[in-house]
Amino acid sequence: MSENVLVICEQRDGVLQKVSLELIGKGRELAEKTGQKVVALLMGDGIEKLARVLINHGADKVVYVEHEILKDYMTEPAAKAACAVIKDENPDIVLVGASSIGRDLAPRIAARIETGLTADCTSLTIDDETGEFLMTRPAFGGNIMATIICPQHRPQMATVRPGVMIACDEQPRDGEIKKFDVSFDPGDVTVEILETIKTTKKAKDITEAKILVSGGRGTGNKENFATLRELADVLGGEISASRAAVDLGYAEKDRQVGQTGKTVRPDVYFACGISGAIQHAAGMEESGLIFAINKNSSAPIFEIADVGIVGDMHKIIPKLTARLKKEMA
Repeated sequence: MSENVLVICEQRDGVLQKVSLELIGKGRELAEKTGQKVVALLMGDGIEKLARVLINHGADKVVYVEHEILKDYMTEPAAKAACAVIKDENPDIVLVGASSIGRDLAPRIAARIETGLTADCTSLTIDDETGEFLMTRPAFGGNIMATIICPQHRPQMATVRPGVMIACDEQPRDGEIKKFDVSFDPGDVTVEILETIKTTKKAKDITEAKILVSGGRGTGNKENFATLRELADVLGGEISASRAAVDLGYAEKDRQVGQTGKTVRPDVYFACGISGAIQHAAGMEESGLIFAINKNSSAPIFEIADVGIVGDMHKIIPKLTARLKKEMA
């Protein structure tokens, strides 16, 4: 019989990725409703020390696979190791972060263990009446939210983008840490990594920002984003954008918020010249305080905004920035 919630945790260069801790938190919530435990799977080389961090963030058990072949991510070795652990643990639910690695790994695991996979979920819950695992994601271009179940096969698998769930606070906890051995052979290495080139980003990842000033189509052009940047700088925040603004070249892809971009949960979110279609709302509606500035009084963004200003953002934002500078001087 399948049991427990297994979270495939991602680490890069010995650093746990934020989405893994977020999924441990969600796994903890699901497990408490079903009377199960949270099992974390960790793969890499020299990563045993990270197991205690996962326990302290909510895992009841950590299974780690340590091997030099897993030092840098490669699809085949990682898939082989993950499938071996899943078959041994026989979990009821498997959660994977929808990072570049997770999106490569999860479908391969699902195919090999012959189960379904619901990608890019925005909500994961257990039905109070039926006990079914409900996986909700945007569908049909984000025009509807589809809730999917997997009644015929186990485990039930889902991927979740970074920033969607909330990690538990780290605190000392008791838990089991188990090393799992996997036999690799030369045939498991289907690619050769010649060189790893890392880029240094000056801007902070928008999923980690406490304050975001986001521009949409109404920004007008790339140059006008400088006005948004000034407001963000005064507030100690970061710039983000809607898909429309990114498609028009106003902002970089890594600044995009929404269904096809990143999910953010800042304390304060400014939506400037953004209509607020469901595709964008799916990526920021959990923000603490939402300010919306738009000339269209019927724009959907006002339905989820805490504070709405109907007017020209090109006139309002400079005045707001000047006033904030004065007040914060």
